[in-house]
Formats: sequence, C-alpha cells, structure tokens
Amino acid sequence: MAEKKEEEKAEGAGGGKKKLFIIIGAVVLVLLIGGGVAAYFMLKKEPQVEPKDPGLEVPVPELTKSAEIGPMVDIEEFIVNIISEDANHYVKASLTVELTNEEVKEEVTKRMPQIRDAILLLLGNKTYEELQDLQGKRQLKAELLSKLNSFLQTGKVKSIYFTNFVVQ
Repeated sequence: MAEKKEEEKAEGAGGGKKKLFIIIGAVVLVLLIGGGVAAYFMLKKEPQVEPKDPGLEVPVPELTKSAEIGPMVDIEEFIVNIISEDANHYVKASLTVELTNEEVKEEVTKRMPQIRDAILLLLGNKTYEELQDLQGKRQLKAELLSKLNSFLQTGKVKSIYFTNFVVQ
C-alpha cells in the first residue's frame, strides 16, 4: 500500500509538470502574438494626404489645329526681389496673357499698372526654392490667373505664358 501511494505521487508530480509546461507555453504564445500585432500597428505607416496644389489645375491649352487662340497682350519685362534666407535673389520675367475676347484686350491695356502691381506683389512673396522647379512655376501661373481674373470685368484671362523667366 505504501508503494501504491508513492506511485500515485510520482504520476501526479509528472502530470503537474506537464500542465505547467503547457500553461507556460500558451502564455508565451499569446504574448508573442500580442507583441506581433502591436508591432504591426505601431510600425504601420499612415498614408500621408498631401495638400492639393493649385499649380496642377493650371489649364494647359492643347496645340491642335482646332484650338482657337485668343487675343494676346505682352507684359513688359520686370525684375523683382524674392524671399531668400541665404542671399539676395531676384526674378527677371516677362509674360504674355491670352484673353477670351477683344473687348477685354482694351481693359487689360487700361489696367496695365494694376496688373503689373499684382504680378510684382505675387512674385515678391515667393521664395527662391518655390520658383526653382516646374511645380512652383505652375502654381505661380495658377495664382496669377486667379488674381488677374478677379478684377477683369469684360472678359477673362484664358492662359498665361512666360516668355522670359530667370531666377538668380
């Protein structure tokens, strides 16, 4: 009888160790899975939403035989100091505006000082870095188009063409 009790104790101790190993293994497995899920969500990059650039919406006229060219007005060359942190920079530019009709051509001629002032103020608030790439120039065109059309009454500016543009 004493042998029987010793045998049951030995079996009970072995069974307890197995249960302990199974419980520890399950806990470790749950921790590993939880850590993996947490790492996935912490390291997952959020998609960055970039602000919409008005320079992308600049209408670029298609040059086909059927494209109607409106009246054009040249705006004389001008030089503007631009914003820069490291040195003095300036823009030397001239441009041509395409108009929707002949009536607005006369209005543009009368408003030329107002138009030049708007262009100079807009250009003067640009930085050297903004005007270095194509995207910055497109954005400038969009802003100029919007500004000029805001005070014209007999028609609109259809498009703006830089005929000379130097940034130094």
